[in-house]
Amino acid sequence: MQNSVPEGSNGMSEFTDLQSQQTPGSQNYGATAPTTSTAQLLQTTGKISAKRSYLAVGVLCYINLLNYMDWFIVPGVLVDVTKYFNISDSIAGLLQTVFILCFLMSAPFFGYLGDRYNRKVILSAGIVLWSGVTLGSSFITESYSWIFFVSRGLVGFGTASYSTIAPTIIADLFEKDQRTCMLSVFYIFIPVGSGLGYVLSSSVTQTAGHWHWAFRVSLSLSLTAGLPFPSHAPFFQTIDHSSTNTYFFWCDSRSFIWSSLGVTAMAFVTGALGLWVPLFLDRAQVVHDLVPPCLQEPCKSPNSLIFGGITIATGIVGVITGAAVARRYKKINTKADPLICAVGMFSSAPFLYLSIMLAARSIIATYIFIALGEFFLALNWAIVADILLYVVVPKRQSTAVSLQIFVSHLLGDAGSPYLTGVISDALHTRQNDSHLGAFRSLQYSFILCVFIDVLGGGFFLLTALHVEEDREEAQQLCRGFYVHL
Repeated sequence: MQNSVPEGSNGMSEFTDLQSQQTPGSQNYGATAPTTSTAQLLQTTGKISAKRSYLAVGVLCYINLLNYMDWFIVPGVLVDVTKYFNISDSIAGLLQTVFILCFLMSAPFFGYLGDRYNRKVILSAGIVLWSGVTLGSSFITESYSWIFFVSRGLVGFGTASYSTIAPTIIADLFEKDQRTCMLSVFYIFIPVGSGLGYVLSSSVTQTAGHWHWAFRVSLSLSLTAGLPFPSHAPFFQTIDHSSTNTYFFWCDSRSFIWSSLGVTAMAFVTGALGLWVPLFLDRAQVVHDLVPPCLQEPCKSPNSLIFGGITIATGIVGVITGAAVARRYKKINTKADPLICAVGMFSSAPFLYLSIMLAARSIIATYIFIALGEFFLALNWAIVADILLYVVVPKRQSTAVSLQIFVSHLLGDAGSPYLTGVISDALHTRQNDSHLGAFRSLQYSFILCVFIDVLGGGFFLLTALHVEEDREEAQQLCRGFYVHL
């Protein structure tokens, strides 16, 4: 790969001096690399204080919580939704597919805007859109199921504005270990928000007597997301990287490509499990005669609440553990980040398999192994974001994030819920007993996730082969940029 650096002999001389000042053995890796960052530029120019930087992270974490709560409201009441609209497994899986497809199709658009225009305006517009559509979808009657599908697609469009831009704001505000720490805090709210989505939708449905009320409560929370935005918030503005003479670095970054495929495998697995596990556990309990079959909604089942609690707990512990291990291990191994991600994927696969196969014998064992499988998947959330941010130059980070979102969701959780439902329906037609057949068909369709899990681990091993070279090239481009400034 060829490096692109600012033109001019003075800039090159300063760049050479900068490299020569580094003493042997002083080099760190990953998020701790000693390069001049956007955070340093902001601090030296007096644009933002440390207090306002932490306030920005607090705002972003709160919106991230609401974002993922809205993602998983439908899976939390999937039993009720299928009864209300009278739809099959394959059609129910299509609900999440429509949401994800609209999300990923709009991500490159918002990535382009995020690299060029006011981020606060973009984020606020996205929040207003997804909040308004969420409220509107709560009034859809059972005869207009297609409108419900359209509404989920519009919600996906609105949430893309946030998911694309938020990580790059954190990358602009922090550096070294602080960036890894802040990203860990930020990504904790993915599993926490996902789990709370199950808890909120299930508990509100049981209290109010209808699943529509879960969407109305979600609206009231989403509207508060715009309140913490300060009137003058420089951390939501776009940092000017226009003078960087670089090409689209992520196109030639092999570690970015392989890590994005690893993230795709993660998305495939979490997308399928996130939609179908509560319904799978409901069917398992019916087979065990622990609960009667649900013939009319609202369906009373604790599985959404339990699975939500498991997702929250394992997510918090997993993200913190993954970030802590990465910070220590990268001091002795420059390939630590992708290797930890590979271990997380390989380790989760057998636990997910055991949780699927033991559901016919013990619900408790299923809960335990699902928790272990989710824990090892959660190790990777903050690490994969950190990999992207140190192998891609700042000017292209929003675009790179949007590209990774597009690929990972297109090939991952956009299709996995629907594919799982299609396989389940195909297998169900061959079963005799309706309740046992419904359980077995969904059980066997989950096995595909185990193979994808192992495949994702392989992608992260390939990332480890190239991450050092790509990280160094990104650091050189950044040094050249700031010397040019």
